[in-house]
Amino acid sequence: MTQPAATYADAPESLISQWEKRRGPLGFAAGEALPPLDVDLNRLAQHPIAAELAEIPQGASGNRRKQAELYPDLIGNSALAMLNGLLIAHLRKRSFPDHAPALFLRIWQEQADQLISELSTRWLISALITFGDHGETPEQQSLAREMAMLFSLMKLYEFERLFSGTAPEKPFELRDRVKTSLPMDMPPFALATGGLDINLLAPLWQRACTVPVAGPLACLLLDRLNHDPRTLFCRINAMREKRRFQIEKRKK
Repeated sequence: MTQPAATYADAPESLISQWEKRRGPLGFAAGEALPPLDVDLNRLAQHPIAAELAEIPQGASGNRRKQAELYPDLIGNSALAMLNGLLIAHLRKRSFPDHAPALFLRIWQEQADQLISELSTRWLISALITFGDHGETPEQQSLAREMAMLFSLMKLYEFERLFSGTAPEKPFELRDRVKTSLPMDMPPFALATGGLDINLLAPLWQRACTVPVAGPLACLLLDRLNHDPRTLFCRINAMREKRRFQIEKRKK
């Protein structure tokens, strides 16, 4: 039997090579640096970023270009939010200033409420994912990595679903199911009785309730996920209820 063509040719080497290319460090120009570890975070939290971004010079550093890239998404927020964004960007690279992990952790230990009040959900997800490599404890790192896998896969499949022509908040019709096997010969999900969604979310949420710093952020994001009508979880639950209603109706 001929093996199907690989989605990613020459994996895993090709995947790792592409991944590494995206992880080149963000350099600094002369006179540029991240703030020191003992920077006054309260002052940054009270200081909004400038209404207009200064012109980026020719040959600007990676750090300066990243700051300009983040600016449109963070305008109206505090300098603390910008620092958080820059730290996340640096910490995703192969190397970064030595004190960057400790400064990131200090921000979230001391200023979590402030950042939660002003950052969008996408930035809160980015912050949580950063704990995966730079959390203070194994528990923080493990939780963040699991949450990263959850949200990364969600982003892929929810983006692909947009091409279905069906709105994100609208469940598929039960009658439209294609009768075929799942990839990798996985058994199908039992819509009326299956608990895969609960088995995925419940232990993750349970652990999040016990982990300091990263845990409350994870709980907040899981709660927002639970209340968003545009997710697979909400759609599956609606389809489950419809299937159960059909089963009960047939029994009568």
